[in-house]
This record gives sequence, structure tokens and C-alpha cells, in this order.
Amino acid sequence: MHAEPGDWLVIERSDIEHHARRGRIEQVRGAGGTPPFVVRWLDTDRVVLVFPGPDGHVVSAADLAAADAAANARFTRVQREISAHPVHRPEES
Repeated sequence: MHAEPGDWLVIERSDIEHHARRGRIEQVRGAGGTPPFVVRWLDTDRVVLVFPGPDGHVVSAADLAAADAAANARFTRVQREISAHPVHRPEES
């Protein structure tokens, strides 16, 4: 695992009770971009030293922005489809 400051650390969770976490990598403490990383978590704004486990991966800022834009575009398309095809309920007749 290699990173640069400004990249994002994403921790995927395999259980349904926890959500994925994102943190911006502020410092890389290991040689050649390897962990540990100083990360500012997006959900808590806390800055911590992280030694990522196997459920973590690094995403560049550009790749994360592209993935977020694609997800937003999908969401917008679904919302338009829902609006274009309202549900007909029998009690409305």
C-alpha cells in the first residue's frame, strides 16, 4: 500500500452494522509512501495515526472525485426516473 498526502484512505467494512470510512491522508510516515499514515477522518474530523489493515485501500483524490461524480450522476438518473413514473395507488382513483 502506497500513498501521498492528499490521497484518501478508504476502510471497507464487511458487516452490515458499520459503514465504510474515508479519511484524507495528511502525512505519510513510512518509507516510499508506505504506512503508517496520518489521516483526518471525514466523519469525525479527528486526526489519527493509522496502520491500515486488509480492509483498507488508498484512492487518489482524482479517482475519488471521479467515483463520487459517477455515483452522483447515477443517483440523479434514478431520481429522474422515479419522478417520471409516479406510482399509481388504487386509493387515488
